[in-house]
Amino acid sequence: MTRRTLMAPVLALIVAMGALAGCSSQNPLSGPTTSALTTIVVGSQDYYSNEIIAEIYAQALEGAGYTVDRQFRIGQREVYLPEIEAGGIDLFPEYTGPLLQYWEPDTTARLGDDVYAELSRVVPAGLHVLDQAAATDQDSYVVTRDFADQWGLTTIADLAKVTTPMVMGANSEAENRPNGPTGLLDTYGVSVGFTPIEDGGGPLTVKALQDGQIQLAIIYTADPSIAADDLVSLTDTKGLFLSSHVVPLASDKIDAAAAAVIDAVSAAMSPDDLIALNARSVTDQLPAATIASDWLAAKNLS
Repeated sequence: MTRRTLMAPVLALIVAMGALAGCSSQNPLSGPTTSALTTIVVGSQDYYSNEIIAEIYAQALEGAGYTVDRQFRIGQREVYLPEIEAGGIDLFPEYTGPLLQYWEPDTTARLGDDVYAELSRVVPAGLHVLDQAAATDQDSYVVTRDFADQWGLTTIADLAKVTTPMVMGANSEAENRPNGPTGLLDTYGVSVGFTPIEDGGGPLTVKALQDGQIQLAIIYTADPSIAADDLVSLTDTKGLFLSSHVVPLASDKIDAAAAAVIDAVSAAMSPDDLIALNARSVTDQLPAATIASDWLAAKNLS
């Protein structure tokens, strides 16, 4: 065997190592490194707006070279968080205030930065939150314009003026959440009944309001139906509702390169963006994949 024959495998190994070194020095936004061999599971709530954000995450990651498994519309927080904590989901669009209250029901944080800082401290082992977006989608108590005018309602405290029985409508889990009937009674001294409507403040909830089946509904502030149907979102003067910014909840499987992709999405998402995204779903009836693709292109993130 000649010296040249012996050196050939060595030279091949050096070339291969050089190629690997070149890959490892690439920009984190240009694609995955060790994560290329794994699939990132992206989940979403059973809520159209949350699904749109999850689809934006998924497409942004795929554009950076990652493989994504979509697990969308899998329920509300009480259903999906145990699955995330167990490692079944790697990335999920969340909301800072409600997520903090899930893990820290007695939190006194109310403002955006305070809520985010405390949330970062209480996230369970194996999970972390990425950068929060400027976009907010906050729970709010909503009434019809006629009901607001009849009783002179502009704030939640004004509900104390109402002398007829009131019923709150929302997803069933809201009955036992801090912003449900118990929270309204504890914070504002206002007692209401409760009826479950399982559409996340969607058209069934709006119709129940308009038909007088309920007088008060929990509807997210970024829902375009508030303006479209001339509903009134009552001002929360006592901080019952925590600041609620869109925030990615990630497992430790999300490496620095993938986190950089999602942080870029969060940095680009404004409150007006989220309302516009939601309007394209509610008004234009477009699928989440189309809405997400168009937004990423408009933001130069695709």
